[in-house]
Amino acid sequence: MAELVREVMTPGVVAVRPDASLVEAAQLMRAQDIGDVVVADGQEVVGMLTDRDITVRAVAEGADPLTTSAGSVCSAHPVLVAPDDPVAAAAALMRAHAVRRLPVVEDGMPVGMVSLGEAEDPDSVLAGISRADPDSRPGQPDGPNEPRGRGGV
Repeated sequence: MAELVREVMTPGVVAVRPDASLVEAAQLMRAQDIGDVVVADGQEVVGMLTDRDITVRAVAEGADPLTTSAGSVCSAHPVLVAPDDPVAAAAALMRAHAVRRLPVVEDGMPVGMVSLGEAEDPDSVLAGISRADPDSRPGQPDGPNEPRGRGGV
């Protein structure tokens, strides 16, 4: 079983600037087929922005996603871990802070992400889902991400 975060993290980080619009962030999430991005000011991680943040904190409140910045909607001061931190410590932080992903930072620079499934048990079904290639056929009838009978509508 993996002991260090570096053994279970996804290397690389997708990031936006704090002044990026929510539309820019959402388009990047779509292009990368991910549900969150790091908000970084230079190399410093200043927040995490999820697709849910965009929906619930901005759009549902009537904010214009073209003019609302990622920095104004993101969760500021996210919990960070280092590659050499114990996996058990990362899982404990996720539970304590009720988050599913943590940016991995080394020497002040984001180098990866660790997800709940990977941190709790890298061999679990949840971890396998986290590592799985995204469905390349969004909107296809009865695809793996579509409820039966909806036909992708």
